[in-house]
Formats: sequence, structure tokens, C-alpha cells
Amino acid sequence: MAKSKLITPEEAAALIPDGVTLASAGVGIAWPEEIAIAMRDRFLATGQPRQLTFVNSGGLGNVKDRGLQHFAHDGMVKAWIGSHIGNSPTFAKMVTDNKIEGYCLPQGTIAQLYREIAAHRPGLVSKVGLKTFVDPRLEGGRLNTISHDERVKLIQFEGGEYLFYPAFPIQVAILRGSVADENGNVTVDREGVFMEVLAVAQAVKNSGGIVIVQVERVVKAGTLHPKSVKIPGVLVDHLVIGKPENHIQTMTTYYEPAFSGEVKIPTGSMPRLPFDVRCFVARRCAMELIPGAIVNVGIGMPDGIPSVAAEEGVADMMTLTTELGNIGGVPATGPDFAHAYNPEATVEHPSQFAWYEGGGLDIAFLGLAQADQHGNVNVSKFKGRAMGCGGFINITQNAKKVVFAGTFTAGGLKVMAEGGKLVIIEEGSGQKLLDEVEQVTFSGAYAIETKQPVLFITERAVFTLEEGQMTLIEIAPGIDLEKDIIGQMGFRPRISPNLKLMPAEIFQPKWGGLRRILEAK
Repeated sequence: MAKSKLITPEEAAALIPDGVTLASAGVGIAWPEEIAIAMRDRFLATGQPRQLTFVNSGGLGNVKDRGLQHFAHDGMVKAWIGSHIGNSPTFAKMVTDNKIEGYCLPQGTIAQLYREIAAHRPGLVSKVGLKTFVDPRLEGGRLNTISHDERVKLIQFEGGEYLFYPAFPIQVAILRGSVADENGNVTVDREGVFMEVLAVAQAVKNSGGIVIVQVERVVKAGTLHPKSVKIPGVLVDHLVIGKPENHIQTMTTYYEPAFSGEVKIPTGSMPRLPFDVRCFVARRCAMELIPGAIVNVGIGMPDGIPSVAAEEGVADMMTLTTELGNIGGVPATGPDFAHAYNPEATVEHPSQFAWYEGGGLDIAFLGLAQADQHGNVNVSKFKGRAMGCGGFINITQNAKKVVFAGTFTAGGLKVMAEGGKLVIIEEGSGQKLLDEVEQVTFSGAYAIETKQPVLFITERAVFTLEEGQMTLIEIAPGIDLEKDIIGQMGFRPRISPNLKLMPAEIFQPKWGGLRRILEAK
């Protein structure tokens, strides 16, 4: 009889040597919390494992006490390679304070790089990241002054500019699944996404490393359907049972069967947006939808768009997707972001990004944290604090059309709508439309070069990028151009000669006009 692969979390933590490169596949979800807690406890008790290089494609944590927060101890981690760090603020501060090397690379790029590592290829060649902070001509993805490794190289290939992301060996994987059998075959049936668990396991095994997977339960060998197995047992060295509280489906939801495809729920039962600034922005964004389009909706202000589409009864007119692999259905919002209610299909994380990067998206809606007069957008670094780009660069650089959505100002903005007009009750304390962004996460120059249509939508104004300049094309009813727009910006935009009012209907409590707008396209 083969030796059991089931071990305790403490035994799993003891298997991780000092100084190794360790990878996971969670993005605030699908994260092996039980194993991470055991690693933290062992380090605090013994000082091991220490000097780890941690690699992860997406953002981990719940902004409080999960994810990389467990690794935020002096000496435990030497270097971090990932796409987003904002959900683990204590760990992020250690990067900002030069206690940990930090390298921020695009989410989809890391997800696909695992496949190159598994195949022993030299690395990944891509245009993703050109003219952003990832480009070596800007920052090369480095987040602080102690980060000296060359994680990205600019190369010339077939007459064009590309970025080369070198491969590197990974010695340990800590992953998560749903059910495993005695042979180590692992399903992810109760997860809302597949992530890149297979690619990470293959990369680590072909690097000569060990793969540890946290699951909910272990069943008899031979009882799992082979097509449900997402990590074959030949790739799995050890299994750990996660306690229910350390194996929740999203950052805050223990288990929603409509995310995993177990059931489908009526779209009318989904949460509706309150009649506030988020609703105004989401409604105006929804007007940019196209019947039959393939759509991606990002976190933050844009994640209200699916709620508007569902409320307006048009969700069936286009296909909404999430970068983690869901196709169809209605993307979830807030702490459940990256899941989808009633998805039609779910594919692996690297495959979704490969599709996106090849032009699979007709339109993408992403957040607007800062923008400047040249159309550059920053969502990755503020006042010296690293947040990271997530999948923002992969998505925005390659969608056929991109729409950035957010409030016009930040910090305490209060608005209301009355009689179809927007009323500013209290202006935000911080400008978001600046002379120059702190970090380039989206390059306006690259968009002009590739002839990509770009819109910037706020509650009071809509801009487009024309001839390399931010150009005002719409203003909300009730808003004063000089006082409420120009006076709240760090530069004077170009004003379209065809400047018009945003539709008054979107500032009414009940709208009901989206289907008519889309059917007219």
C-alpha cells in the first residue's frame, strides 16, 4: 500500500526549507490559509522558514488578517514577486520600507510564466507592460531601492519591441483544492475558479520541488471522476485538510453555490446598487456596452456595471467575463469580486489571459484612481505606497476599447441627484486628474500608438483621449464647467467643440433606458 499523502499543517510547514522560492495560486480566493497559518506559527516559534522568495499571480488577503499578512515578519520573506499587494497592507508596508525586495509584474503574465517554467523554456515574450512602470525604461517592475534583480528585459524581435520575462525555478508550491483522493488527485469543484493550480504544480515538479495542497476532505482512491481532477496525483506530494474557517470560498463568503456552478439563481435576486455616485458612474459606463460584445469588468467602481445590466434586463445581450476564468453570468462585486453568479463556462486563469491578450475582449471597464493630461492612468502606487497592477495592464493594453471609471475627486466626495441633475454636496479632498501620474499603469502614448479607443467616465464628466490629449466630451446636468470640473483638475483639458450633457435619465431613481440604447447600436 502506498504511503498516505495526508499530513498535518504543522508537518507541511516543517517541509519548507529556508531560502527557497515558493509559489501559490490564490487571488484573495483559492488561498491555502491553513498552510499559511502553520508557516507563520513555525516561523514565530523557530525562525524558520526564512528568506523565502514568494511568487503569486494575484492579490492575496482580506486587508485584515489573511493572505500575505501571515508572512509579514522580519526575515521570513526575502523577496516578493506578484501583481498586487494592497490586500495585505502590513506585508506591503514591509516592501515600501525596504525590508523585502518587491517586483510587481502583470497578473496574466505571471500566470502564463508558470507554463514556461514547467516546460523549461527560457521565459515569456510579450508586449504586455510596454511603456508602463513594468518596462525597464521606466521602473522595470521594481517597487523599492533594494530590488536589483532584472525580472523584465526589453528586447527586439521580428522588427518590434517586446518585453522578456525570464523563467526561474520554483522549489515549493502551496495550493488549494476542494476534494482529493488517497492518491493525491485533486478537484476544485467547490471553488469559483480554477486559477493556475495545474500550471504551478507542473512548474514546481519540473523544478524538482514539492507540491502541498490544502483540501476540504480526502476520499477513497478511484472515486473521483477523472475529468473533475484539476491537479493529478502524480504532481501532488502532500495533502492538508483545511478547517472550514480557513477554507472559505471568497474573502468573506463561506460558500455560494452559484459561484461554483452548483446552482443558478434568478438575476433579479442579486443585490441592486444604491442610488448614489457608484450607480451614476455604472449607468453611464453601461451605455458603452455593445450587443454581442465580450466584456471584462474590473474591481472598484466598474464592478457595479453588471448590477446595472442585470437590473436593466440586458445581461443576456453581451457576455461578461472575469480575468480569473469565468465566462458568462454576472460578475460578483466587492469582496466576492472575480467570481460570477451563474457562469456559463470556467477556464483556467492562464488561458483566459491568453485569450484576452490576443484581442478577445471587445470592451473592458477598469478603475480610475489617477489620470493625467496625456491619458496615462495609475492604479498601482500612491504617495509612495505600493499597491500593484493586478491584471490591469494585461487587460487594458489589449482590449479593443477600454473605459476607465471612477469618481472625479477622491476623499470624502458626497453627491446626490435631484430632478435629473447632479448636486455636489461636498467636494472630495484630493485631485485624481493630475498633471502627471505617480506611476504609469496604463500608457496613453501606447494607446495612441495602437489606435485604441479610450474613455474616462466619472459622475460629472466624460473624457476621451484624442491626439494624445485628455478631451472633455460630456458634462453632467447641474455641473459648472469651470468650478466643478476645470477647478478640480491639475491641468486644463482640451474641450470638445461638440461638448454635450450626460443623459439626465441616468440621474433619476428609476432608469429603464439601457435596453433601448443598446438595441439602437
